Amino acid sequence: MSSALDEVLEGFELSPELVSVMAGSKTAAVLAVDIGTSGVRASLFDEGGCEIDGAGVRIEQTVTEINDLAVTDAQAGFELVTQTIDALLDRPYQTVGKIQLIAISCFWHSLLGVDAQGLATTPVFGWADTRAAAAVKELRNRLDETAVHARTGCRFHPSYWPAKLLWLRKAHPQAFASTNRWLSFGEYVVLRLSGEAAASISMASGTGLFNQRLLEWDRQLMEALGIPDESLPKISIADQASCHLRPGYAARWPVLSEARISPPIGDGAANTIGSGCATRDQAALMIGTSGAMRVLYEGEPPAQLPAALWCYRADRKRVIVGGALSDGGGLHRWIKELLLPNDDSESIEAALEMLEPDAHGLIVLPFWAGERSTGWSTEARGAILGITLRTQSIEILRATMEAIAYRFALIAKALEPVAPGATIIASGTALRSSPVWTQIIADVLGRSIGLSEPREASVRGAALLALEAAGKIQSITELPVRLEQTFEPNMSHHVRYQEGLKRQQRIYEGVIGSR
Repeated sequence: MSSALDEVLEGFELSPELVSVMAGSKTAAVLAVDIGTSGVRASLFDEGGCEIDGAGVRIEQTVTEINDLAVTDAQAGFELVTQTIDALLDRPYQTVGKIQLIAISCFWHSLLGVDAQGLATTPVFGWADTRAAAAVKELRNRLDETAVHARTGCRFHPSYWPAKLLWLRKAHPQAFASTNRWLSFGEYVVLRLSGEAAASISMASGTGLFNQRLLEWDRQLMEALGIPDESLPKISIADQASCHLRPGYAARWPVLSEARISPPIGDGAANTIGSGCATRDQAALMIGTSGAMRVLYEGEPPAQLPAALWCYRADRKRVIVGGALSDGGGLHRWIKELLLPNDDSESIEAALEMLEPDAHGLIVLPFWAGERSTGWSTEARGAILGITLRTQSIEILRATMEAIAYRFALIAKALEPVAPGATIIASGTALRSSPVWTQIIADVLGRSIGLSEPREASVRGAALLALEAAGKIQSITELPVRLEQTFEPNMSHHVRYQEGLKRQQRIYEGVIGSR
């Protein structure tokens, strides 16, 4: 057992709720796993979609710098998943009955290759890998980006598969030639666990190679890229769990020996569902390592998708429209570690609260990990302007938090035609750890923000969607989420922040938008 696993298990005590579950009074029906860029979370849920108190673990992935989010070793990532399941199930108790379903949420947009034996031919390339920027220019010269965006819901960008595949063919021809199939990391995990690698509609929809209306790989784009059908995973149209664990893993985890594995879904879809947003009336705002604002609803993609936004799917009947920021909690943590290494979180939060809105004289372009929404620039980089000899570290942190809030304001504006007047529900570790930041965003947007009660929204969303597909619950909309807290906007602050947003946009358009 690894040292990381030992730390998770050390001092573990069974809660009364978990004791009753394992005694058979309330049977766990779903093991849900959320694979994120910063770690893996696993939890048990009952048939009604309620998370079982105490039956959840999380193992963090060591991230020393933002670049670590760009590339991951496939074997190391898979072992982190299995160690997390070990940590949840390797307890001093006996489960009565068998767990029926395994539900997986995994970060969107990842790409890796496997050979005919299922062995990885490349590392896992994530959304933060921007090396395919030159391929984006080639795509924009060769193809009609507006037409592709309308079909696939995705702009040309290094985050997506078309640019990544063009870049890999040129930069790593040997690895490209030895690849039998291209997969997202979620499919790779299921391939290792079960021997099967079908892609869910949800995961396929985040690749940039999927036709959102026809629910199949986009033939026109595949032909333009020279990507044959057989090199892409089969798409699981039913969205229902079908495959089982290989014998070795069934023996390793006996309570899962009869469980069916649902095709992994995108973490953004899972987070949106888990935070309680399943109609156009609700917009999910999340800040974890990155950030996003999304609206999920039953129906078809918008007839006119704004250029600032993307459109993916949660399943065959639900679309999800929104915008994503590459910099969120990861940049927040990076600045704290660099500029405030000796200050604890509580003192930092108190110092941030003491500062007046937009009073630091700084303009921050928060693109350390590049830009996705709203401009989709392949050349965007971070910048801090206006620093003087009197500038303090805490002011730089506050200015960065406000700068990220400004980018959310642009996404919110673009989303308004899709979901006018939607209630904003927030989630994510970064916002939970900083009420000041949540208040800043409410003030910048000039709108109330409710903080969703579930602390791990993505793992909950994966469980709910799997239960719905299995017919255990009628609809995910039947399980609304309670709010832990509501942040009301200070409208005088909102007026001041509008000036800050205008200054940021002027610099953005002059420095980045003109490239």
